[in-house]
Amino acid sequence: MKTINIAIDGPAGAGKSTIAKMVSAEMGYIYVDTGAMYRAVALYLTENNIPDEEAEKHMEEVEVSLKFADGVQRVYLGDRDVSDLIRTPEISMAASRTSAIPAVRARLFDLQQKLARENNIIMDGRDIGTVVLPNADVKIFLTASAEERANRRFKELAEKPDCPTYEEILKDIIQRDYNDMNRETAPLKQAEDAVLVDTTELTLEQSAARIAEIIKERV
Repeated sequence: MKTINIAIDGPAGAGKSTIAKMVSAEMGYIYVDTGAMYRAVALYLTENNIPDEEAEKHMEEVEVSLKFADGVQRVYLGDRDVSDLIRTPEISMAASRTSAIPAVRARLFDLQQKLARENNIIMDGRDIGTVVLPNADVKIFLTASAEERANRRFKELAEKPDCPTYEEILKDIIQRDYNDMNRETAPLKQAEDAVLVDTTELTLEQSAARIAEIIKERV
């Protein structure tokens, strides 16, 4: 039986993960956050003081897995749940670098494709429609202005005592955009057959409704 694969790509902070979770829950699909997988590898390298240039030597040591409970994805390094540890600004920036390493991408590529073969999924990331799932049933490129993405992130972190300033967050987002779009391996770009959705002027609920509408129209 053929599975249905939905690919959502876009820059950091565009709301891919949150929106994909909402739509997956509505449609009964499994949500796969590939960014979390790269963050897990980045966490492993950071915790073990392994520089990026030596990452390839250690890939066989890294065991990343996803587990699903009631439709919620949890990320594991070995038998350790690292779902919360991978969400720090430090690991976010490290993951942007780590995801450009060919050996890391190769390590995670097989797991991502296996999930797609075995489940109806919504998978988000930077190169899902262009590299990981080039034959996805629906491809969406989700974006928003850098300023709006920074504003959303600032509001999200505002309650935390070590919250960075809006200016720091904006600078970080602009740098991540540059890194993702200019890396040699699988750079961030819109697939030719992807539908562009700009959420700058949309609420979270409106964005999710638009994505769900596009999927229902095409599946």
